[in-house]
Amino acid sequence: MLFINLTSTNPYFNLACEEFLLENFTEDIFMLWQNDNTVVIGRNQNTLSEINYDYVKENDIRVVRRMSGGGAVYHDKGNVNFTFIKSADGLFADYKTFTKPIIDFLKTLGADAVLSGRNDILIDGKKISGNAQFTKCGRILHHGTLLFSSSSDVISKVLNVSEEKIKSKGVKSVKSRVTNISEHINLPIDSREFKERLASFVVKNYENCQEYDIQGLADKINELSRKKYETWEWNFGYSPKYDFLRKKRFPFGSVEVNLYIEDGIIKNAKIYGDFFSKKNVDEFCAILSGAKHKKEEIEQKLLNVNTDDYISGMNKSDFLELLF
Repeated sequence: MLFINLTSTNPYFNLACEEFLLENFTEDIFMLWQNDNTVVIGRNQNTLSEINYDYVKENDIRVVRRMSGGGAVYHDKGNVNFTFIKSADGLFADYKTFTKPIIDFLKTLGADAVLSGRNDILIDGKKISGNAQFTKCGRILHHGTLLFSSSSDVISKVLNVSEEKIKSKGVKSVKSRVTNISEHINLPIDSREFKERLASFVVKNYENCQEYDIQGLADKINELSRKKYETWEWNFGYSPKYDFLRKKRFPFGSVEVNLYIEDGIIKNAKIYGDFFSKKNVDEFCAILSGAKHKKEEIEQKLLNVNTDDYISGMNKSDFLELLF
C-alpha cells in the first residue's frame, strides 16, 4: 500500500488528486488530506439548495463538487479527511472494511467510536465522520471526514438554506447531530498531531506500506483541477434541474421571480407581482433565458438594460439581490 500525506489545503487540487490516483494507479492507496474553508457537495446534489450562498460569498468559502454521492459537508483545518483506493472486488457499499482501521485508531485515543447506519461513525451517539464511495474502471475510492476540532458555528451557518427558495430534484443532505473528536479524548493535541498519529497508526498496521511523494504529479493534477474542479460548470452547472422561486415586497410593490434551471442554465423565467411597468415584463424574462444562474453572468446580461422600464422602481442591485 502507498501512503500519501497531502500538505495542500486547496480543495480543487485535493479532489483532483483523488480522481487522478483512482484512474492512474493500480496500487492500494491510503491518503490523508485537509481542505480549508470549503463546502464539498455530493455528486448528485443541487449546489444552491445546499449552501447559504450569501454566507459563502461574504466569508470567501470555496465550493467544490466531489465524485462520490452523499450529502454536503463543511471542511476547515479542524477536519481531517481520509481516502482509501483499491481494487473494487465487491467492496462497493462495504463501509465496515474501510472504517474499521479508523475506528480502531480512535479507540487508541480513548474515543468509543462505532459505525452507525450505513456510512457514519459516531461517538456517544453524535456524528464525527461521514463516508462515501465511488467506483470506476474496477477500482473503488472510499473517503470520509473526521471532525476533530471543526467550527460547529460555521457548519450550521454555511449549510443552512431556505427550503422555500429552491425546489430541487437533487439529493438533499440529512442533518445530523455532530460533535468533535477533541471533545471525547483526554489528550492535549491539535488536528495536526491527530493527523500525524492517524498516519503512523495506519502505516504501522498495513504490511509493506510505503510513503509516496506526489510532487512529480503536481502538474497533471493541477491541469485536472483547472479543467474540472475549479469550474462553475462542475461545481454549480452540474446540478440536477431545479425550480428557483424568490418573492419580496418592495415600496413599489411585490415581485416574484420564478426560474426553471437545467444544467445550471435558465431555461425559462417568469416574473409576477403587483408592480407597474413601462414595458412588457416578458421581454425582460426573455433576456434572462439562456443565461447561467450565476450572478456575474446575469449582471453582464443586464448591463445595458434599464430594469425600471420593466419593474417600475427597481434598480439592478435590487434585482440581483433578489436572485442571489
